[in-house]
Amino acid sequence: MEKVERTAISKTKTKKAHKHMTIQRKEELQGFVFLTPWIIGFLFITAGPLLFSLYASFTNYDVTSQMEFIGFENYIKMFTQDSLFWTSLYNTLYYVAFSVPLTTAGAVLLAVLLNQGVPGMRFYRTIFYLPAVLSGVGVYLLWMQLLAPSTGLINTLLAFVGIQGPAWLFDPQWTKPALIFMKLWSLGGGMLLYLASLQGVPKTLYEAAEIDGANAFHRFRHITLPMITPVIFFDLVTSLIGGFQVFQEAYVMTESGNGGPANSLVFFNLHMWNNAFESFDMGYAMGMSWVLFVIILILTLINIKLAPRWVHYEGEDK
Repeated sequence: MEKVERTAISKTKTKKAHKHMTIQRKEELQGFVFLTPWIIGFLFITAGPLLFSLYASFTNYDVTSQMEFIGFENYIKMFTQDSLFWTSLYNTLYYVAFSVPLTTAGAVLLAVLLNQGVPGMRFYRTIFYLPAVLSGVGVYLLWMQLLAPSTGLINTLLAFVGIQGPAWLFDPQWTKPALIFMKLWSLGGGMLLYLASLQGVPKTLYEAAEIDGANAFHRFRHITLPMITPVIFFDLVTSLIGGFQVFQEAYVMTESGNGGPANSLVFFNLHMWNNAFESFDMGYAMGMSWVLFVIILILTLINIKLAPRWVHYEGEDK
């Protein structure tokens, strides 16, 4: 009798387990069904063109003719024969090296200022965020007027205080600083991220620090900065990627995208664009895109590797 009962119990457990596995498989299948549009989009819109560009970088391809496999000739030409390649890489690195730290630090300081509990702060937040909403050719044309050497508002204001303004976009030494200065105008996007992060810093930490005699600088250094380092890390990585993709500014603000005086604004993406759509050397341009991809990937991995040394996550044991 006991044997029969055990057998019945065993069969019941087996049926329940089988039913549970069936339900689980149905849920997994439903999950894959919902993922199907994304998978199809990834394969045909992202992965497909990505693999195509990798293969095309080893070919002589000008869109109109059949691809001719030439091995590493595009890359050899890139590193040994194309002097503009190194110029464009230098210009891009220069832009990234100055614009990313300055915009990150500026956005943090602006967020701290706009996080104060004073009357009318919502109005000021809106005003500082508005430039981040504006984008496109109109903004670049506006800045071309502001940076005009003789009639521009910036040099006019400098003249009022006895400073002779530079030629900006017409002087090779000032073209890149002009674009970096223009970039600082649109700190609102980063400011909004840091402002949201600052809202989450516990006020009890500041109160405890005040009781211990910490001044404003010490509170900022030992409480504010460590608590918002995850957002700083995120903004740093995304700004780094965006900085290497600088293109529109140089294309619009120089005549026909020629790179400005002495090729001082020939950024990597602009040089790649000119090769692809001016010279129709698509294979070479795709090779350049993969070099840029590798550079960004290496720098991103370095940032991720160094992150545990300075990024603090709340509740994390050090």
